[in-house]
Amino acid sequence: MGFGRGLLRTAGAGGALGAAVTSYALWEARQYTLRRLDLRVLPAGMRPLRVLHLSDLHMTPGQTRKQEWLRDLARLEPDLVVDTGDNLAHRDAVPVVLDSLGPLLDRPGVFVHGSNDYFEPGFRNPFGYLLPDDGTRHTDVPPLPWRDLTAGFTGAGWVDLTNRRDRLTVGETVLALAGVDDPHLEYDDLAAVAGPADATADLRVAVAHAPYVRVLDRFAADGYDAILAGHTHGGQVRLPWPGGSRAYATNCDLEADRARGLHRHPADSRPGDPGSAWLHVSAGLGTNPYTRVRIACRPEATLLTLQPR
Repeated sequence: MGFGRGLLRTAGAGGALGAAVTSYALWEARQYTLRRLDLRVLPAGMRPLRVLHLSDLHMTPGQTRKQEWLRDLARLEPDLVVDTGDNLAHRDAVPVVLDSLGPLLDRPGVFVHGSNDYFEPGFRNPFGYLLPDDGTRHTDVPPLPWRDLTAGFTGAGWVDLTNRRDRLTVGETVLALAGVDDPHLEYDDLAAVAGPADATADLRVAVAHAPYVRVLDRFAADGYDAILAGHTHGGQVRLPWPGGSRAYATNCDLEADRARGLHRHPADSRPGDPGSAWLHVSAGLGTNPYTRVRIACRPEATLLTLQPR
């Protein structure tokens, strides 16, 4: 009898702990955060360039708090907006995304798409984010209206970098740009963008939705100063670690220690090393709408202030 009561108490305590963790994870998934980082990549003497990096909105029409927070980012008045995909999570989300971006669409911008721009999301076990990518790709689900999203972005003047190279002048800064379609779905066409980056530009920037190493290696070898990506959600569920928290999965082949934030690529390289680049991975502003949980990994947008070297 005593054993039974002890077992029930233990089960009750475990259930209470699980409920508390879930409640916290649901709360944190709505704590939208602006990160600010400086990056010295511009030629000496140039004015700083403010780049707003957005990724992984995973927007649905009912997410009004996220929409209001995103709309308020226009007050930052960035010089350039970089959107690295997975904006959609619902078939009716395109007008909501465009409305939420609002005046940001009047700023210079570039974009690529991610898998959740192409296909509707489905239920996923949140603990799956602690496991390595198993290679499963769910492309047998209803498509999303990504063409409408493309039309909205390009109609506002943003540059589509889907398996393309381009050139853009922002203020006094001339940028050489390259991007690929979603590497997670193996839609990337590296042959279409391969080759030395334009050495006559002031800055060379490459973008991709998912930071697969094959893509990062190509862009770094071709001489791009910085690579911007998303997809990882920063690990989404991070666990305690000395000095902070640690991601245990990235849903791609990038190592977990670089699941979010600013790093070098290759990881052991230094500024000035040939064939290396800065890599910024956004933890993104959303999640799969069926698993809106985050632990030690708040949803984010990042304002990168590019400074002279």
